[in-house]
Amino acid sequence: QVQLVESGGGLVQAGGSLRLSCAASGRTFSRYVMAWFRQAPGNEREFVAGISWTGGTTRYADSVKGRFTISRDNANNTVYLQMNSLKPEDTAVYYCAARNAMVVRTTPYEYDYWGQGTQVTVSS
Repeated sequence: QVQLVESGGGLVQAGGSLRLSCAASGRTFSRYVMAWFRQAPGNEREFVAGISWTGGTTRYADSVKGRFTISRDNANNTVYLQMNSLKPEDTAVYYCAARNAMVVRTTPYEYDYWGQGTQVTVSS
């Protein structure tokens, strides 16, 4: 069982930066693929970024490539999402997710555990 708690969301102007954190419980955190998804009002939940067990493999949505960076600290059971050059279209609730597998996937149903979400609002 893994419990996930996100933090770091807020209101930022376009062009600004935020860093999201996701603290995970459980002794086997290092064996989970971790990912960030987001959901804007009226939209489906969409994949943002994912990272493998060791952090050696990362995957990003085309819309955030070059602007967002996912990383993890297995010693502290935490995964991060550094978001730079934010745009109004990045506004959404951001969710942390964990997958008990080896490969980063991009569809929500392939993830086993979810956090409660943190709101990110980018003003123009």
